[in-house]
Amino acid sequence: MKIDELRKRSVAELKKTVFEDTKKLSDLRFKFSANQLKNVKEIHNTKKEIATILTIIREKEVK
Repeated sequence: MKIDELRKRSVAELKKTVFEDTKKLSDLRFKFSANQLKNVKEIHNTKKEIATILTIIREKEVK
């Protein structure tokens, strides 16, 4: 997701997205441990997206 799109969302929507991405990350890690994951880079991308969203949430809470 683009950063501009994320900045337009409300804090509640962003927190919901973080929750969903955390579940997705858990599933990806499980698939990785079971050797069912084809694209290992997907774990890195999901972690990066979570970090980006958390940064935007903190920016909005400070304002």
